[in-house]
Amino acid sequence: MAVRIGTLVALSSLLVVLLPSSTESVAVMSVDLGSEWMKMAIVKPGVPMEIVLNRESRRKTPAVVCLKDNERLFGDSALGVSVKIPKTVYRHLQSLLGKKRDNVQVKVYEKRFPEHQLQADPVRGTVYFNSSQEMRYSPEELLAMVLNYSRGLAQDFAEQPIKDAVITVPAFFNQAERRAVLHAAQMAGLKVLQLINDNTAVALNYGVFRRKDIDGTPKNIMFYDMGSGSTTATIVTYQTVKTKDFGTQPQLQIQGVGFDRTLGGFEMDLRLRDYLAKLFNEQKKSPKDVRENHRAMAKLLKEAQRLKTVLSANADFMAQVEGLMDDIDFKAKVTRAEFEDLCADLFERVPGPVLEALTAAELKLEDLEQVILVGGATRVPKVQEVLLKAVGKEELGKNINADEAAALGAVYQAAALSKAFKVKPFLVRDAAIFPIQVEFNREVEEEEGIKVLKHSKRILFQRMAPYPQRKVITFNRYTDDFTFNINYGDLSFLSQEDLSIFGSLNLTTVKLSGVGESFQKHADAESKGIKAHFNMDESGVLLLDRVESVFETIVEEKEEESTLTKLGNTISTLFGGGSSEPSPNATEPVQEEEEVPPESGKEGSAGQKDQENQTKDGSSKGGDEEKSPENPEDTATRTQAPEEKGGEKPESVEPEKKAKPQKRTKISEDVSLELVLHDVVDPTAEELLSSRQKLQDLTNRDLAKQEREKVLNSLEAFIFETQDKLHQEDHQQVMTEEELQQILGQLREASDWMDEDGYRAGTKELKEKLSQLRGLCRDVFFRVDERRKWPELLGALDSLLNTSAFFLRGARLIPDDDQIFTEVELNMLEKVINETTTWKNETVAEQENRSPHLRPVLLSRDIESKLALLQREMNYLLNKAKFAKPKAKAKAKNETGTDADSKANATAEEEKLAPPTQTAESSEEQPPGEAPPTEESAPDTASDSQSQPSEETISKESSDGGAHGNHVEDEL
Repeated sequence: MAVRIGTLVALSSLLVVLLPSSTESVAVMSVDLGSEWMKMAIVKPGVPMEIVLNRESRRKTPAVVCLKDNERLFGDSALGVSVKIPKTVYRHLQSLLGKKRDNVQVKVYEKRFPEHQLQADPVRGTVYFNSSQEMRYSPEELLAMVLNYSRGLAQDFAEQPIKDAVITVPAFFNQAERRAVLHAAQMAGLKVLQLINDNTAVALNYGVFRRKDIDGTPKNIMFYDMGSGSTTATIVTYQTVKTKDFGTQPQLQIQGVGFDRTLGGFEMDLRLRDYLAKLFNEQKKSPKDVRENHRAMAKLLKEAQRLKTVLSANADFMAQVEGLMDDIDFKAKVTRAEFEDLCADLFERVPGPVLEALTAAELKLEDLEQVILVGGATRVPKVQEVLLKAVGKEELGKNINADEAAALGAVYQAAALSKAFKVKPFLVRDAAIFPIQVEFNREVEEEEGIKVLKHSKRILFQRMAPYPQRKVITFNRYTDDFTFNINYGDLSFLSQEDLSIFGSLNLTTVKLSGVGESFQKHADAESKGIKAHFNMDESGVLLLDRVESVFETIVEEKEEESTLTKLGNTISTLFGGGSSEPSPNATEPVQEEEEVPPESGKEGSAGQKDQENQTKDGSSKGGDEEKSPENPEDTATRTQAPEEKGGEKPESVEPEKKAKPQKRTKISEDVSLELVLHDVVDPTAEELLSSRQKLQDLTNRDLAKQEREKVLNSLEAFIFETQDKLHQEDHQQVMTEEELQQILGQLREASDWMDEDGYRAGTKELKEKLSQLRGLCRDVFFRVDERRKWPELLGALDSLLNTSAFFLRGARLIPDDDQIFTEVELNMLEKVINETTTWKNETVAEQENRSPHLRPVLLSRDIESKLALLQREMNYLLNKAKFAKPKAKAKAKNETGTDADSKANATAEEEKLAPPTQTAESSEEQPPGEAPPTEESAPDTASDSQSQPSEETISKESSDGGAHGNHVEDEL
């Protein structure tokens, strides 16, 4: 409860910083995509960071999809079917993304879910589910269905369409797995703003709500996340840094990550399931082996998941399943000690990710201020016990919501990336776990003049290198088309099991063409090499933006402008003039491209560490294989243009001006490239479009089915409700016996049709049948509805007529001197009262003499119209009386003399303060029977202003309708 209250307080403070930037702002969402559950969150104008509730009003939803012959279910509905028809339910799809058929993880999946048939894709080498000849779906397509369902829930919760999303993925996802998630989102029609690592999202959520606690001193915190399918330990450093655009802002940087792909709560569930199956077989209640029955094993898995949760708080529990197999019930007692013995080897692996994260971050346990638990499996007492002993802390941090922190952190990042919202900056520097390098072969001439091929490697991104980041590699020895490879670097920190799951270590082969043509075209220019521009984007996906041939030529520098002209241009630039050409880096991100330095000849961690330091400092400007990182000619060129940094050229440049020095100009020409993927082949644009259309057809089928079910339910409800209504007294009163029997006959006929053919009828036929029945009963329902409204409306009309007549009599009794209403106004009210009374009496009398079987002449809408007209006349007069100003009476002469005698005794100071209109002489000159001007004689201007109607009130009165607009105009 304390955590939730603190979250609410922090959210209230974010209301100020999460503001829509325009009226056209739209909502954004996040999806915390776990292996078993998913959580969604939204941000929309006026709603900062809210968890989405599903249709069952739950805050988390099973990441499950069920595909029957003509039906598709999601979430809890699909999970319920998994017990009855397990082969139609697909879950734990994360473990199959970006995997080929021969991957170890695929074999583990088949062992865990033997009811599914996995087959190899002949083109891509990945797997797909082969339920039938017509139903073949890849893991990406099934995940796209889940993502589309999550978007539907978010849109219903936000009450507006959503397209932009941030999706969480495990930090250990490699390039193929990340691309698979992006493909799934593309099939679902989602625009992915970013793939964010799940623990990074948790760290962002933790830092956003503790912004005030972050200062210039680095603070290291570890987030230990044990979910359903895997475990990840992440070390995060919080610190404030100075930025160019936003000043000093908080920042989180991922320092180290350790993980275990197969250590999670689901493995514990499976072991409990197998243990329960063993107990059932030992009871000898059935000659069959329960492990061969898929449906029975699905029931045991559901009971095992419940059992694990209960044993977290109890020492023992009685597991029981009714009708487990062949109508045989199962019951067995399981203790927490037995559960811990089953998972003893799993608990021994709990400290592993912690040690890996510390090694990657080059830190010690003493450097960690806190270890915070994340994920549902960390609630197991034994996990906490082992972890607490491993980290050597007094206690483990439980001060964040272990289930929702990732979703809230991701949606904060979504709001920051969206153009529709403005949020307080919080810098995020994520880290790439797996190093990436470029490999190529080049000819090297040895001492004897023999040319041999030498295999070279260039580290592109080190392990734990921050991203997003751009890098440039320059190839200087090539003058013709060539090929180079992009592969993973040193993965010796992975275990053999992780390497078998990891997949291909080779990423891409890049084939360049057009290099020789560019050299022939610029034969007179000096070559600066072939530059390949790489980009690891916010999602951790490596992209090769472009490859270009760069040349440098010498041209004579044009005569420079005078100092006075330069000064004028500088001033115009300062005041908004400047060059008409955009800055070459205007569209580039803040992170500039860094050129990868050439190999130093030393390999190992020391050389990699030096290179990493160069990357962090931004000082590595080399990359040529033979030239040093600093080119003397380039340095000279840069020092010849100091006016680019300052406003005026210093006097030391004047001699160079007279000599008209030569200027170096760079020429770049794009090189055509062809990419050959080696890890997992991406689906083509046609395949993506086909998959998206296939999913859209399923969605349309689901919507059509929902509409048909809705119409079918409406038709059934109308038949049964109408049959019941027709036997009620108020309905029989307005119908003849013939009309009653006709309607009842039609309803019985429709009911018989529903029992025989209605459940197979289409939506259009059902709508026509419902419309026909409603038209048949429309007049009867109208007559009943009118009669139900009469008592209340006629009572209100009688009450208003009595009130109006009483008000009119009182208004006519007001003396002429005090009368505030004109004769026209009172006559108008009297006319409306008389006309309304006459209409009511005549219409009610006519209705009483009219048969109840006919359409009534006394209609509720007519009564409401008469009420509105009379009420408007009354409101006009009441408003006029409310703001009317009472007239001041004239003073008698004897009263004036008395006032003069009393004022003669006043002091000289009081006489000075008395207004001239209050003197005895002015009072005597006042004509008898005429009151002095009210505005001059009123001493209290404040009360006077309150009694005067405002312009707004007067204008409103004049627009009340009727003939009163003329009345107001006369008074004004």
